[in-house]
This record gives sequence, structure tokens and C-alpha cells, in this order.
Amino acid sequence: MNDNVLGVMGAGTMGSGIAIVGLLAGFETWLLETDQEHLDSGVQRIRQFLDGSVRRGKISSEQKDSLLAKLHPTADARELHECGYLIEAIFEDVDMKRSLFRDMNAILHPDALFLTNTSTLSVTSIACGTGREDRVVGMHFCNPAAIMKLVEISQGVKTSNKSVQKAKQLAIRCHKTFVLTHDTPGFILNYLLIPFENDCIRALEEGLATVEDIDTAIKTGLGYPMGTFELLDTVGLDVHHAVSMRLYEQLHDPRYAPPPLVQRMIDANLLGRKTGQGFYTYGKAGVFGG
Repeated sequence: MNDNVLGVMGAGTMGSGIAIVGLLAGFETWLLETDQEHLDSGVQRIRQFLDGSVRRGKISSEQKDSLLAKLHPTADARELHECGYLIEAIFEDVDMKRSLFRDMNAILHPDALFLTNTSTLSVTSIACGTGREDRVVGMHFCNPAAIMKLVEISQGVKTSNKSVQKAKQLAIRCHKTFVLTHDTPGFILNYLLIPFENDCIRALEEGLATVEDIDTAIKTGLGYPMGTFELLDTVGLDVHHAVSMRLYEQLHDPRYAPPPLVQRMIDANLLGRKTGQGFYTYGKAGVFGG
């Protein structure tokens, strides 16, 4: 086991973003996906972000090449055997996450820390039956993970204090600000954010104001760095719908139910930046596209 080696399971928007975080923190970073097409898409997202960082003068071309040399994409889970940290960023399904951790438990060193990036599900439920319930921690990275500074750390019922301390150290090494939360649906951020975002969408549906004016009011009046619709386009309408539904199913509060407009936009493939159009239109598709 090597604490300088980080594994990320899932090469979607969140997984590729977390892999970028690992690379920038100096980790040898393994990116695991089930098929080559999804793996290639994840690597492309990482390259796109680093290319943008070069254009903005954040890093040099040589630094970009050095970072990419530390990236190890694979479809073979056994290649992650040296990881000291393993972060899952797959679809929000308890059984899938639990099964994946159970499989990885047989591959990784017993002291390796398992972290779930869930934003809606119980850490305790995910850890149950994995074989290392005391070493599973909730570590929710805000989207986009490569840019946002916050992570929420959540302790399951059987998670040891030692594991939580190790997760804190990882957050610090990744240059993130962490908060501790109870193992409850939505933790802090989505518990507060999702109903607010849905209220903004309902206000748009009801003709209260335009997308641009609602975002301007939120940024100027509330001091938010991004407007609600800018944020939704960055996260993706499909992701917002999935998170909203998971919380609604657990909390039974109608404010968590996604408004009808969200499903219509998904049906029209207007997911946001990733498809080039959402509430706004973008020059090209991609989470970090302009």
C-alpha cells in the first residue's frame, strides 16, 4: 500500500474532476472505468481541463505533461492494488456502490481508506457488508470538483475516528476546505441547495423573470459567485434530476421534487455545458468548455 497513490472509480464528470484534484495534489492517480469508451471520455475531460489551465497561465505545458504522466487510466480493477486511498464516484445506487467496495476490499491492502463521493445516500448503508465498515468514509466533493474548494466528510455508524482523521488529512493535502456532517440525506450542501435550485426553476416556469435576471439577482443581491442556472448548467440537468429524486424519495418534501421543466430539458438533451446547451448556450460541449 502506498499513501501517495490514489484510486478513483468512475470516469464521469465527478470522477474525472476528482482525478484532477488528485493529480494536482501530487498523487499517482488511477482512474477506473468499466469500459474503454467511458474511460476515454474521462481522460479527455482531464486533458481538456489541463489544456485550459495552460491557456489561462495556471500551469505550464511542461507541468501539464508531468501531471498527465501521473494519470493511469484502466479498466482492470486489480491495477489499483497499491492505492492508499480509493474514492468511488459512480451512479447514486447503494447496492452498486456497496458491491464495488466489497469487490475492491479483496484487492486493496486492509489499511487502505475507502471514500464514497455520495451526495444523497447513507454512508453507513454503503459501508455495510463491504468487509471494512470501519474504513469507509463519506467524502462528498462539490461539483466541479477540480474548481470548488469544499468537501463534506461524513462518518458512518461503524466508521472509526482514525479513518475520519485520515480523510481530513486527505482533504488538506488536496487543498480543500472540509466540513463534518452527520450521515443524513443530502448532508449540508444538497439539503439546503437542492430545494433552492428547484425554487429558482419553478420561478422561471411561472414567468417571474428570465434566466439571466434571476442569475443576476442571485449573484448581485446574495453575493453568490455563480447564478443558479449557471451552476445547474455546470453540474448537468441529468445530475440535478437524479440528486433531487434521491432526496425526495427519502425526505418526502415536495421542494426536493424536480420541476417538470428539468425532465423536458433532459429529454431534449439540454443538459448544460456537457452537451453545449442548457439554460445557456455554450461555444462547445464539455464541462470546462467555453
